Amino acid sequence: MQFEVIQGDITEQEADALVNAANTDLEMGGGVAGALRRAAGDGIQEEANQKAPIGLGEAVETGGYDLDAEYVIHAATMELGGGADESSIRDATRNALATADELGCESLVTPALGCGIAGVDLDEGAHYIFEEIRDFEPASLTDVRVIGYDDDSFETMRGIAAEVLGDAG
Repeated sequence: MQFEVIQGDITEQEADALVNAANTDLEMGGGVAGALRRAAGDGIQEEANQKAPIGLGEAVETGGYDLDAEYVIHAATMELGGGADESSIRDATRNALATADELGCESLVTPALGCGIAGVDLDEGAHYIFEEIRDFEPASLTDVRVIGYDDDSFETMRGIAAEVLGDAG
């Protein structure tokens, strides 16, 4: 499996699946979820509502709608209004990877799940994410990209990925 840390806007990425940093109610209000909802169109929230709620750490897919992805995988790192922790980040990462793999996806782009507005420090959360990626054994996934929006998050994640995984692109 090829791995890379990239910088940019997740809504502009081309992949079989994009991962949404979701809450258990799948309400796509702010942060990455809000950006994906605005870019994908109203249908994504309507479909997510039909699949909600999901358990903490679980993942479900919806269509990609107006995004350049077949699927959006909603991985719940927190309850609505709550925060993430190590367990929810690890479970959500592992379940997002497994869901993409079960769907036959070859490429996936994910943000730093559970970091930022969810309250877990990026340095800490990125370790959990990259350890789960390192330990995942895919059937179909060949290209996994973790995206940082700004310079600081990108550089932080590149450093941690190099530490945990070796070369991070």
